[in-house]
Amino acid sequence: MRRKILVVDDSATIRTLQGFILESAGFEVQTASNGIEALEKLYKERFDLVVADINMPKMDGLKLIETLRKQEAYRDLPIIIVTTEQEQEDRERGLAAGANVYLVKPTDPKKLVMNVKMLLD
Repeated sequence: MRRKILVVDDSATIRTLQGFILESAGFEVQTASNGIEALEKLYKERFDLVVADINMPKMDGLKLIETLRKQEAYRDLPIIIVTTEQEQEDRERGLAAGANVYLVKPTDPKKLVMNVKMLLD
């Protein structure tokens, strides 16, 4: 059974690109355009990992992560932030919110896949 990943980004281009990269690596991928849509999908079905942007409308990635980490069922869900925010304080905020990995866009596809595999093994 293929591992299932939820890609959350307000850019349709990024969702498509990351989805293609992860599907090419053998993962099943679904997408959401903001944190609220992501929560709706997570509450309906099980995902093995989330890849999320920070800057999104309705609910940003940090709030999404904080919301998930407060719930027992999602405390150990691996989460990778992929964002344009590259300052050290942004990285620290992302990791403090509960992200397992913090990557800066543009992200090398091999690096994304390597981190996904590392977190799922």
